[in-house]
Amino acid sequence: MAMNKKMQNKLNAQINAELYAAYLYLSMSVHFKEKNLNGFAAWMRKQASEEREHAMKILDYLHERGASVELKPIKSPMQQWTTPLKIFQEVLKHECHVTKLINDLADLADKEHDRATGVFLQWFIEEQVEEEASASEVVEKLKMIKDSTAGILMMDREMGRSASEQS
Repeated sequence: MAMNKKMQNKLNAQINAELYAAYLYLSMSVHFKEKNLNGFAAWMRKQASEEREHAMKILDYLHERGASVELKPIKSPMQQWTTPLKIFQEVLKHECHVTKLINDLADLADKEHDRATGVFLQWFIEEQVEEEASASEVVEKLKMIKDSTAGILMMDREMGRSASEQS
């Protein structure tokens, strides 16, 4: 059975959202690299890679269902922030936004009785729980650290280790 056009369009929009997230995290990685916070930079680069993988997963799914893929321009992300805390607050805010997009897709799949897409989206729903928890944990640690240079450097080292463990 062919995919509903509305679902196809929303999944295409989600590809764009995932690629924007990759672009946003890559921009954050560049920012951290320029500040010599290489652990944070590596973690963000890893996140950017994961977001690209998410986009490809949706793209492949559309192909499997015989639906059309339509790639739209990706908007430019912010490129400068004041503190690591501000960056991770932005990450958390963005992940909450992506969660809403995924939940909206799942709601549409239910409404359209598109069981295959509903099942497909379960992985993304679970992934978003992890993404929000991870970002929230970093935000809370950075709040504890405040402006401590030593604390930021310790977090940078921790984030670098975390990025290499995920590889």
